[in-house]
Amino acid sequence: MSNKTNFLRIKNKKIRETIQGYLFLLPSFVILGVFVFWPIVYSFVLSFFKWDFANQKNPYFNGLENYRKLFEMDMALPYSFWKALIFSAAYIIVAVCILKAVQTLITAHGHFENRAYDAFRKKRPLHIIFCALLFGITLMFASFELTWLLLIPVSVGFVYLIFMKKSLPVNEESGLWTGLFIIIGVYIALKIFSGVRYELFDFLLITKESSVFIKAIYNTLYYVMLTTPTGIFLSLLIALALNLPLKGKLVYRTAFFIPYITSVVAISLVWQWIFNDTYGLMNYFLSFFGSGKIPWLTDEIYTIPTIAIVSVWKMVGYNAIIFLAGLQSIDKFYYDAAKVDGANRIQQFRHITWPLLSPTTFFVLIVSVIGNFKVFTEIFVLYNELPGPYNNSGMTMVYYIFNKFYKDQRMGEASAAAYVLFMIIMVLTFFQFRAGKRRVSYVS
Repeated sequence: MSNKTNFLRIKNKKIRETIQGYLFLLPSFVILGVFVFWPIVYSFVLSFFKWDFANQKNPYFNGLENYRKLFEMDMALPYSFWKALIFSAAYIIVAVCILKAVQTLITAHGHFENRAYDAFRKKRPLHIIFCALLFGITLMFASFELTWLLLIPVSVGFVYLIFMKKSLPVNEESGLWTGLFIIIGVYIALKIFSGVRYELFDFLLITKESSVFIKAIYNTLYYVMLTTPTGIFLSLLIALALNLPLKGKLVYRTAFFIPYITSVVAISLVWQWIFNDTYGLMNYFLSFFGSGKIPWLTDEIYTIPTIAIVSVWKMVGYNAIIFLAGLQSIDKFYYDAAKVDGANRIQQFRHITWPLLSPTTFFVLIVSVIGNFKVFTEIFVLYNELPGPYNNSGMTMVYYIFNKFYKDQRMGEASAAAYVLFMIIMVLTFFQFRAGKRRVSYVS
């Protein structure tokens, strides 16, 4: 009986402690429930109702009509998506077969192998420099629409890849470079066949201009792809610099972090003056390099890059502080052991800093992607409450939701658009977590 009594006493004590713990958390649950959970559930329900200015008091259920309207086209498309996909896949297959045949022919000739090239290919940093220059030349040719000249860097790249595969083991690194060149090859194949009938790129461009919501998705993805890697790269460089034994590091850290805690509206107003076409500081400094005046705020081509510059400048200090904390958490024992083995700074960064910094990088990547999808205030202030100078060039998904809710008074469609944004972020975050399990190295 005594054992049973002790068991019941311990059980009742755990129940009381659990109840007390939840009572302490109850205020937080109430606040989260009122301001977070309830709006999420209620907006999801509203996405299936026609609730606009005409039906504000009596919204009625219309199923998936709000979601259908989001992707409704303003004009008829010349051909279907599936036809464009099939024909573009055929173009890619033809291009890959041609490149594979060229690779086979080059591999069959052994006279390309020589000692001089053996000495070159063993210098691993040269691989990185060569591939970076090659990729830069490719993008330069692409930006000037020199389609056939794009074959030059791609051909050189595939020849180089053949030689590199002979000297490098089949591992993740060689697979990374192979994937890079495959992406470039696919891009070149589609550029070469651009303008051909039933081409996927042309279809996507037509679709983007035929639906405001699809253009908002395109602009948001373009902004995320432009801002996220640039911000992470610059933040890492700043963190590495701040981690050096420099004088006045506290001042530098504060200077980089101040933009993050400053009001977004104030920052956007300052940058609106900096980007001014006539008397802005940006064009003034560019004039020293012989550059003409760039219409930062009046040309739709520069809309997303302009917003990206402001956002990167604001967030780079915050991410740099996080990277700096990650760098300072790495034990110096690893670097001392590497120095004993004769490793230089590049090798230390590659084999010690970067792998041990992967948890921090993963966190910054997740937070940056989610935050960049929610861009709104910078556009609203820079372009005076308009989504870009013209043609909805700055229309993002959050701006689209804002317009539908506050200006058009179509709350049901705004809720549907918000949940499409939620699904996109959730899917991307899921794949990032899946990739993070393989790439991220946690060291206790």
